[in-house]
Amino acid sequence: MTTTAEKQQYYQALIDKKSEYEGVFYVGVKTTGVFCRPTCPARKPKFENCEFFETAEQALLASFRPCQRCRPLSHPNKVSSLVTKLVDAVEAHPEKRWKDPDFKALGVDVSTARRQFKKRFGMTFVQYARARRMGLAMKQIRAGRTVIDTQLSSGYESDSGFRDAFSRIMGAAPSKIEGKNPLKAAWLDTRLGPMIAIADDKELYLLEFVDRRGLEREIERLRQKTQSAIFPERCAPIDLIESELEDYFQGKLPSFKTPLHLIGSSFQQQVWQALQKIPLGETCSYLDIARAIGKPSGVHAVARANGANTLALIIPCHRVINNNGELGGYGGGINRKQWLIQHEKTMTNQRLYTQRT
Repeated sequence: MTTTAEKQQYYQALIDKKSEYEGVFYVGVKTTGVFCRPTCPARKPKFENCEFFETAEQALLASFRPCQRCRPLSHPNKVSSLVTKLVDAVEAHPEKRWKDPDFKALGVDVSTARRQFKKRFGMTFVQYARARRMGLAMKQIRAGRTVIDTQLSSGYESDSGFRDAFSRIMGAAPSKIEGKNPLKAAWLDTRLGPMIAIADDKELYLLEFVDRRGLEREIERLRQKTQSAIFPERCAPIDLIESELEDYFQGKLPSFKTPLHLIGSSFQQQVWQALQKIPLGETCSYLDIARAIGKPSGVHAVARANGANTLALIIPCHRVINNNGELGGYGGGINRKQWLIQHEKTMTNQRLYTQRT
């Protein structure tokens, strides 16, 4: 997460167009909806209108589109014609889910596209296209609109394209889901980055970091299992979890009270219940969880159930580590996992100190 000091440093580098910061950060401009490299020749925005990102993918997931002047998805000293062609193709049809025939239609080799994007930006072209598609949908969730009928931003006018993208991700075009009994989704800003919450009027179904790998598939599975469309709207469980998250990140909340709706097999629910029993500030291994539910030989199944958890933080899968003491994996990212574990240890120590004094 970018600190205040880093933001000030990056902003000054942006003003001075310092080339040594190329690749260190990208800046999203709230007033135009674009993101740029540090040396962009465009007029500089005010500090309060800037959002800073470590990677281009983070900027895309936050709904910013690449600047047409500095082309942040091209190497600073060389504009790849292949990259330019593919980026333009995504902007023309942001709802598209790219498959091999689509590359052939453009005269582009799939492996070449993957390699060039990976080398330059640390992500494949398909990851880029997905991030752009998801970012547009999340932008509307964040705005809290039930019907999207305005242009997305200056220079991007594909309203029909967005409606298709929204339909593919959320289950129905906004204008077609009114009057039904859908699930509701909202964008929540947290200290560790934006999260998406999905709930009905009584219970929370999903809470995940927006940049979690596979989030789009999670939303799709949730839609299929509940046979519900999902659209941007607030409701009581979302308001409650937003308030609880704020207290949690401030170190004031040891446990969550938001009512949950768990969708999973009996085995998965056993695992998730065991996860909720791991004390704040402590960790355990997959083997410990397997033993706790009476399945000591089911370590790998426990790990899969752990990964299938769609309620980040509330069901604390981040507290499960490897038997050798290493952190292991985490859908929200290892850095977040490490931060959460340390944060909860600090929270616990502060509570113990308060009790003693």
